[in-house]
Amino acid sequence: MRTAFPTSRASLASLASLGALGLVLLAPAAARAHGDTVKVVVTGERAGHVTADVTWENDGEAVDSAVAATVNAVSGDGAHTLGPWRLVRDPAAPPAGWSTAETLPPGSWKVSVDVGFPALGHGEREVAVPVVDPAPPTASPTAAAPGSESPTPRTAASTPTPAPAPEPGAARGGAAWWTVAGVAVTALVGAAVGILLRRRRARRG
Repeated sequence: MRTAFPTSRASLASLASLGALGLVLLAPAAARAHGDTVKVVVTGERAGHVTADVTWENDGEAVDSAVAATVNAVSGDGAHTLGPWRLVRDPAAPPAGWSTAETLPPGSWKVSVDVGFPALGHGEREVAVPVVDPAPPTASPTAAAPGSESPTPRTAASTPTPAPAPEPGAARGGAAWWTVAGVAVTALVGAAVGILLRRRRARRG
């Protein structure tokens, strides 16, 4: 009974060794399925960000693991260099799309991408970043021309105030009063003259 335990332990150790050996053998097989190199295609730029596709060389499948890559750019005249920058996942171009977080200034650039993990890869391309026109200025109110003066509004003091016209009713009322007064005076004068004439006739008779 005691000799069974060493036999069981030896069997377990043998199985563990075989399993580890199997994993070691399967790992290179999985790597060989994709290939030992990756294909890097610099697709251009988007708003100044360098864009690239990274796939496996053998089967063309997108690299779904992390990618360690550097991006360098040289201006068309060779006077300016930018980088190294790293590639990050590009959510606008899944699943093989990658881009830079940094942006290239306007101009012509020779961009090169070098991948070191999960496999070696290289790609390069001439990239032209266009100049973005600024937004047109908003319309502003037109200023008055030099020397031109705006008319000064007249104040109440400088403008003579016309006398108020008499109301039609009041004028008619005044005219009517003078008419009545004239008739009354005429009647009194006529009565007085008649009395005097009567007295003179009475004295003569």
